[in-house]
Amino acid sequence: MGKPKNAGVKSKPRKIPNDVYEAELFRLQTEFVKLQEWARHTGARIAVVFEGRDAAGKGGTIKRITEYLSPRVARIAALPAPTDRERGQWYYQRYIAHLPAKGEIVLFDRSWYNRAGVEQVMGFCTPQEHTLFLRQTPVFEQMLLEDGILLRKYWFSVSDDEQLRRFKSRRNDPVRQWKLSPMDLESVYRWEDYSRAKDQMMVHTDTPQSPWYVVESDIKKHARLNMMSHLLSTIDYHDVDHPKVELPERPILSQTYERPSRELSTYVDDHVATLIGDRE
Repeated sequence: MGKPKNAGVKSKPRKIPNDVYEAELFRLQTEFVKLQEWARHTGARIAVVFEGRDAAGKGGTIKRITEYLSPRVARIAALPAPTDRERGQWYYQRYIAHLPAKGEIVLFDRSWYNRAGVEQVMGFCTPQEHTLFLRQTPVFEQMLLEDGILLRKYWFSVSDDEQLRRFKSRRNDPVRQWKLSPMDLESVYRWEDYSRAKDQMMVHTDTPQSPWYVVESDIKKHARLNMMSHLLSTIDYHDVDHPKVELPERPILSQTYERPSRELSTYVDDHVATLIGDRE
């Protein structure tokens, strides 16, 4: 008896309805505010590593996590290419400066794992430097854990077809063209090289103490909710009580203050009035 026509073909998952997505996203964002306040009051230090191929959805997830958070508590570390001076330092040194202090959350939009990916594939580091990285990184991360940092590592996994579709979308989008670089296009031709590099990285750095969590990210909205929900589930935070704020009654205005004339200040033009046809 022959196999069914579609045997072995993975069916596409149903996409979450937009209203369900928005409701769950807001619920999770509310929980991240609670996590922020817990970290601020307890002094917890949280570091979250976001890794994955170009256009895998890392930045979009980070954007949703931080949307309602205080930039004084939650910071994004997205480091540029190392300077000549940084190239002469211990490899991890420039990342150490961005680790969370007491009561902070740091989201690494790419991290020290650049050496395991783009640097190794594109030849920006020597084979010896790459081998040393794979050996030292579990030790480095163990030091962070022993010092009390809550470290979480996420790999956003996107298929080759979906990555290419997103690249094409960026190419034609005037507000996202800046996201598409020659390095991104090079990654299309080096897909298998990046796959091998990722597999090797996982073998050496996916440890019981500091595991990698893989986020399937072909559907961006699913990836965001899945990652955010999982991260919250790994931290034993709790709601922090705040004293209820009572707004005072506005005092009766005195008759001694007079606002300066508008002509003494420079106001921005009413651009909106031109859009709605309400320009005098």
